[in-house]
Amino acid sequence: MTEPQSASTIHGYHAHIYYRNDAERAEAAVLRSQIMAAFEVVPGRWRDQPVGPHPLPMYQMAFAAENFPAIVPWLMLNRRGLTILVHPETGDDVADHDIHPLWLGERLSLNIDFLRGFAGRPGRA
Repeated sequence: MTEPQSASTIHGYHAHIYYRNDAERAEAAVLRSQIMAAFEVVPGRWRDQPVGPHPLPMYQMAFAAENFPAIVPWLMLNRRGLTILVHPETGDDVADHDIHPLWLGERLSLNIDFLRGFAGRPGRA
């Protein structure tokens, strides 16, 4: 049996906001503005093509672990019909995306093999 992990291993979170078409991208733009106005986040670039393990276009919002209790419930109520992946930052990208994710809306199939290709490299858990 595996020992429980401590939440203290989480040093932040990423929220990935996905969109499929121009209409959803417009909703994602509104949501991005609302998030940035309401919370302390670090916005990532718009990715209008799938990138890395992500199967759809998206952008990322990074935030500190202590902001989870405010941001995630807000996203639950205000996601504008979009799919959002929230995952911890523990230093283990494979586990963070594959074992520990929280999905708001549809659960998408991530390309975890892409992340496995980086596991064990310097700077990676």
